[in-house]
Amino acid sequence: MSAWEKNEEIKIFREYLRIPSVHPDIDYTPCVEFLKKQANKLGLPLKVYHPAQETKPVVIITWKGTQPELPSIILNSHMDVVPVFPEMWKHKPFSADIDKDGKIYARGTQDMKCVGMQYLAAIRALKSGGATLKRTLHVMYVPDEEIGGHLGMEAFVKTDDFKKLNAGFSLDEGLASETEVFPIFYAERSIWQIHFKINGNAGHGSLLLNNTAGEKLHYLLDKMMAFRKAESLRLQLNPQLNIGDVTTVNLTRINGGVQSNVIPPQLEAVFDIRLAVHIDHKVFEKQLNQWCKEAGGDIELEFEQKEPKIEATKLDDSNIYWLAFKKCLDDLGLHCGTRVFPGGTDSRYIREAGIPSIGFSPMNNTPVLLHDHNEFIKADTYLQGIEIYKKLIPAVANA
Repeated sequence: MSAWEKNEEIKIFREYLRIPSVHPDIDYTPCVEFLKKQANKLGLPLKVYHPAQETKPVVIITWKGTQPELPSIILNSHMDVVPVFPEMWKHKPFSADIDKDGKIYARGTQDMKCVGMQYLAAIRALKSGGATLKRTLHVMYVPDEEIGGHLGMEAFVKTDDFKKLNAGFSLDEGLASETEVFPIFYAERSIWQIHFKINGNAGHGSLLLNNTAGEKLHYLLDKMMAFRKAESLRLQLNPQLNIGDVTTVNLTRINGGVQSNVIPPQLEAVFDIRLAVHIDHKVFEKQLNQWCKEAGGDIELEFEQKEPKIEATKLDDSNIYWLAFKKCLDDLGLHCGTRVFPGGTDSRYIREAGIPSIGFSPMNNTPVLLHDHNEFIKADTYLQGIEIYKKLIPAVANA
């Protein structure tokens, strides 16, 4: 047995990884029972909330601060993981095998069971060392982040139970980094998923009708792809930009038609759009409607998802938690860079509730493998993350 396999914190992490809390139709009961066991070992109270459904639990382990009247700190992570294709993995995706190089293979190693257990490992070390914290910590485990968090965090932030937490700041997930730089995420793009339902003249395929759905689709595709190309060029030509700094536009589905020789009365095009934080939503939507009009009109826009513009977390002297966070990482000599998160996390719901939130997963020099086959984290990287949280948690909790 290797030294990694003997390590108690890695044993706990691997136990959590072996719980197949994988979509679809997750039974969260094993996660809840596991977390109850961890809270009991830590001597900390645990509460389970059901803001939307009994099958969608929100679990909170609380470490009360010496000044509990102060705004509290949320340490958030999600229990669910994305689907797997076992035949594509070289290790079983819920075996948590460790290879000779110390790589721990399992779905959730990066996204984000690692962070959820690093929080508890750091708290265990702090408590055993006799540490006390000024602010109360709420270590939160939520369901369904991977499918939008609608029955998890989105529902929970609207409840009185959440308001009673008196949260002042939240830490949540970030991403791995292939370099030595640790990315810090302070904002997210707004997700718009739009169905363009394009109506036009229908008839026999032997005719050249005007104002067909196909012609209108062609016009719309040209406009959307031209916008996409401009954003792609902006990203390529400016080395200071990251993918989170531009608006992404991707055609994800085209539906329609009845048979090969019939011009259809309607075609549908679906786009996934992630609006950069600097984009004016009203102006952008007006532009979409203008393109629909120019295409010939009679085009309906149906939003599958239309996230509002959410204020970014301030990274200045007005945010005492950010100052404490940044000073801690500087004191540790870590190389960090601030970013806009390219996807969506539960931080957007926290920020929408007016609470500053930072996304941070301490995994540098690590390939980004979330949602990929053979997802892994090196044991040494996992243990390094615990050491970082042992400094970071007291820093923000004592701010």
